[in-house]
Amino acid sequence: MRVLVGGGTGFIGTALTQLLKARGHEVTLVSRQPGPGRITWDELATSGLPSCDAAVNLAGENILNPLRRWNEAFQKEILSSRLETTQMLAKAITEAPQPPQAWILVTGVAYYQPSLTAEYDEDSPGGDFDFFSNLVTKWEAAARLPGDSTRQVVVRSGAVLGRGGGAIRLMLLPFRLGLGGPIGSGQQFFPWIHIRDLVGILTHALEANHVQGVLNGVAPASTTTNAVFAQALGAALGRPAFLPLPSIAVQAIYGRERAIMLLEGQKVIPRRTLAAGYQYSFPELGAALKEVVA
Repeated sequence: MRVLVGGGTGFIGTALTQLLKARGHEVTLVSRQPGPGRITWDELATSGLPSCDAAVNLAGENILNPLRRWNEAFQKEILSSRLETTQMLAKAITEAPQPPQAWILVTGVAYYQPSLTAEYDEDSPGGDFDFFSNLVTKWEAAARLPGDSTRQVVVRSGAVLGRGGGAIRLMLLPFRLGLGGPIGSGQQFFPWIHIRDLVGILTHALEANHVQGVLNGVAPASTTTNAVFAQALGAALGRPAFLPLPSIAVQAIYGRERAIMLLEGQKVIPRRTLAAGYQYSFPELGAALKEVVA
């Protein structure tokens, strides 16, 4: 297949490109910078969709960048980096003389309301209670295409674990120094997925013609709490993990609204992902973390 990947130069895009090429597919990236095997967003807007069999959008500014203050300007960037790229690709697909067979968007489990008791699958309600859930609703709406000539898939991802990026990048140093531990109470659920499984789900959705609609991009180990995750990461590194990061410190670094993403969590089940026939490489947290820190 010829696959067009928006935002393909980042952590997930790089892993997805490697897997797609290993499976014999041809990949073109949509990026801000021109280069071999790439088109720019401006070229997409002016010249339309290049000939392709499938399109994926991974573009989006990093929400949990601790170097950025949580203010109105950054919130606008978060919105526009997701909505505008998604709208641009959806418009190009709609106007293409030969539209692709599949169109996949990666959003997030922030769609589901944080809870210590609720359990969410792909059919659960959500998307309407704070900045992040509203963002996912708008983002997924921006991707919707009229008609059914192109298969449409949305993957709501949990925290992505992998070497050199993702959720674990900022945690590794304190944990290696023996200064790691749970965030806040540690009781909040922590929906996670290994990078190999996230790109595996995306590739499965591209290649399997029966897959459509929403899939939860999380590992089946849905009972993982933040405290369990901290203990497992400490164990994988052979370090203690007892020093909690207080809620007040998290709020000071990230701002109150953004800190919710770390201090609260959701129990998310990948029911439709499993039913679609995807087989996980890393269903268990211990093995996933050992691979990441090896």
